[in-house]
Amino acid sequence: MSPVDFGSRTAVLRHGRFSVRFRMRTALMCAALALATVTVAILALCLGDLPLSPVDVVAALLGSQEGIGHLVVFEWRLPRVLSAVVFGAALGVSGAIFQSLTRNPLASPDVIGLSAGSYAGGLVMIIVFGVGAGSVPVAGGAIIGGLLAAAAVYLLAYRNGMHGFLLIVVGIGVSAMLEALGVYLILRAKLEVAMVASVWGMGSLNPVGWAQFVPAFAVVAIVFLGLGFLVRPMRQLELGDDAARSLGSRVEPARLWLVVCAVALTAVVTGAAGPIAFISLAAPQIAQRLTRTAGIALAPSALIGALVLTASDVVAQYALPDNLPVGLVTVVVGGGYLVWLLIHEVRRRR
Repeated sequence: MSPVDFGSRTAVLRHGRFSVRFRMRTALMCAALALATVTVAILALCLGDLPLSPVDVVAALLGSQEGIGHLVVFEWRLPRVLSAVVFGAALGVSGAIFQSLTRNPLASPDVIGLSAGSYAGGLVMIIVFGVGAGSVPVAGGAIIGGLLAAAAVYLLAYRNGMHGFLLIVVGIGVSAMLEALGVYLILRAKLEVAMVASVWGMGSLNPVGWAQFVPAFAVVAIVFLGLGFLVRPMRQLELGDDAARSLGSRVEPARLWLVVCAVALTAVVTGAAGPIAFISLAAPQIAQRLTRTAGIALAPSALIGALVLTASDVVAQYALPDNLPVGLVTVVVGGGYLVWLLIHEVRRRR
């Protein structure tokens, strides 16, 4: 593959019959975000009750250091750091898909009820069936709950097409009902089970180890591979259903598969670590403003999500008096961003 056409804004890479066009600003921003994420991840691996230098961390990662350093990095800290990176990327992409489909910056799994559906599905597995939080069955319950919530919102909001504002209004109502169901389940549960479910419901990476990370990573990787075939239909859907059909896109199947992928990404994160709020809402909008693209781009959204969640977990662990769940930090960050976004949208429409 070799570059044949560079300009001030775009570049084209060609290899035989295939070519890839990308914006230089987007590529540079992705590189910068990836570097920032790696830097924060290494910092997270250094911090803890047994501080390590970056040299020690890199040596442990490369396999040239044995003993306590290798144990601390690989067994204790690496699963959590990798989970923050992968889960943040998954949430960023999930939010990007919904905001692209609805062409609305407020459309995210947190707002339109899908996170609440995954949360309720996970709670049913924990409380009703007595499954441990963060296990594979809980992830399965979260996926089923998210898909059922997505189906309910889609059917209730569909009026000869999908309208972003109606989707958000219906989603808020469905989310409220599912959150009420979650509260009811916790109140009816035994004390020890309710405590476990409450901690899981805050969104925390504390219990995530290799056993939780590996299956979640496998699902996220499969979904990301599948999205490679859906990027072009997603871009066509941003032009409207009629324009997408005229370009040869099968509108409803493409939208359905995009929704399934987005729900799966949100649900698998919820099943492993609980509902981590506002990453899906904020990451795509921050990425769009940094890259200055006309639409929502998946790769920058994934990198912003990974960076925000990894940095939030470092803050939750080491910058606050107590080791708080990372979900509480993302609520504060994302809540502030949501207020700013609402004010910005009101001013823009005047």
